[in-house]
Amino acid sequence: MASVLWQELTAEELREKAARDAVVVLPVASMEQHGPHLPVGVDTILCGGVCKLAAERAGDVEVVVAPTLWCGMAEHHMAFGGTFTFDIPTYRAVLLALLKSLERHGFHRVVIVNGHGGNIAALGAFLPDFARETSLSIRATTYFLLAQEAMAPVMDDQVSVLHACEVETSMMMVLAPETVRQERLPDAYGMLDADLTALTRPTVGQYKPFREMTDTGVIGDARRATAAKGQAFLDASADALAKLLSDRGGHG
Repeated sequence: MASVLWQELTAEELREKAARDAVVVLPVASMEQHGPHLPVGVDTILCGGVCKLAAERAGDVEVVVAPTLWCGMAEHHMAFGGTFTFDIPTYRAVLLALLKSLERHGFHRVVIVNGHGGNIAALGAFLPDFARETSLSIRATTYFLLAQEAMAPVMDDQVSVLHACEVETSMMMVLAPETVRQERLPDAYGMLDADLTALTRPTVGQYKPFREMTDTGVIGDARRATAAKGQAFLDASADALAKLLSDRGGHG
């Protein structure tokens, strides 16, 4: 099978894909702290991995996966170190530049696939601008929200993906097992008794950095992680995204 990854193709091959109206997947993620047991590249590794697998499972829809944008909106993690962040104008400008590059190369359909919770609000706010400022048909999703229903039965203590948690740690045990600090897993938990609904869907908004919420940088319990769960989470995420990519009716 030919590679689905943009960086592994030639310019000629990419021109041919544009001529065939291939869908471009643009993964967007982050580079930020993920507790004492995981590397800072978790979101970038997982998002890129899910997108690659989904593109390979998309059936007869031709898909090419662009390189993952590894920096996003991560101010809330800065106090722990190891983190890069954009501000809103910079993030918008970088994404628009990438989209305009795709447009200039003759692509028409783009699916932005997000792998970091801190990017969700910004991406939602940008979509009207991107629709106005490009001719592209653009859809955006966050892979772990898209797959949440399928992932939930595999979780022990969670109902959604948190941070450096059971889900992310399990998936890293599959996609980058050599980077998981197994000896630090006993310390990899935080906010176990918190009202996570109030955290994720507050009725009154106020910025609060992670340092004020969790000493470890973890929300959830990574001690529950296993590679078997990780494969299940990865399959659920890739299958949900592949279904979206195969939906021809979603692009105008």
